[in-house]
Amino acid sequence: MSGILLRLAAPLMSFGEHAAFRYRDTLAFPTRSALIGMFAAASGHSREEALAPDPATGAIPYTDLAFTVRIDRPGHRHTDFHTAGGGRPHKEGLRTSSGGYRSQKQSTHVSHRVYLADAVFTIAVCGPDPLLREITDRLEQPAFGLCLGRRTCIPDEPLLVHGPHPDPVHELLTRVPLSLSAPPQPGQDTVPTRFVWDQRPDHLPAADSHQEIADVPLDFTPTRRLHHTRKVWHTTEPLPAALYTGQPPIRALAAYIQQDTP
Repeated sequence: MSGILLRLAAPLMSFGEHAAFRYRDTLAFPTRSALIGMFAAASGHSREEALAPDPATGAIPYTDLAFTVRIDRPGHRHTDFHTAGGGRPHKEGLRTSSGGYRSQKQSTHVSHRVYLADAVFTIAVCGPDPLLREITDRLEQPAFGLCLGRRTCIPDEPLLVHGPHPDPVHELLTRVPLSLSAPPQPGQDTVPTRFVWDQRPDHLPAADSHQEIADVPLDFTPTRRLHHTRKVWHTTEPLPAALYTGQPPIRALAAYIQQDTP
């Protein structure tokens, strides 16, 4: 199955699994929900229509996509103490679930929002060629602004590092530049790099343990968001140390992107 290659990098990003109310968490890697939401935004779909079934076939968009995540740089967790609604006059602040307004004493909503700071992920997105071509075109000219989990988390460039490729996972393992937190040690031939797979890789035994996460979106509508669970597998792969980008990484990334450009 062919695929495209994305690089997710930003000062801050967040990929919540149980993000609600006063505590907004993040997983240590991009979620399926965040990636599909980004593709839908690039295509100009509203939250209510993003996952509407195809009228002709009844198929739900993006279900045929498979993701392999390479964790170039895990980043570190940053928690933001966030407030909303405070200091505003009564009947101009936050609403209650019944449609009224909070009292003056309860007008400030406090939450803690967790982000990944200075993280970098390179992702192989595999799927049907027509869908991949559509995603590629939309990412290059998005209808809505793109973000990495939350609207304030704007992705760095380049986001798209390779259009449709016959074996994107092999590219992740052997060719795509690697943005490490620190350069490899002198004489080091390989660097251990973490991967997250949503399909069990062939070199893992069938009985190998997996993680279940609730990030398969069924509805993005704010008032009725719904997700199902899926399995993911974690591995550590020895990647060639020569893939290290150096600083600044844009030079190595640009060279990689341009090498297959006619």
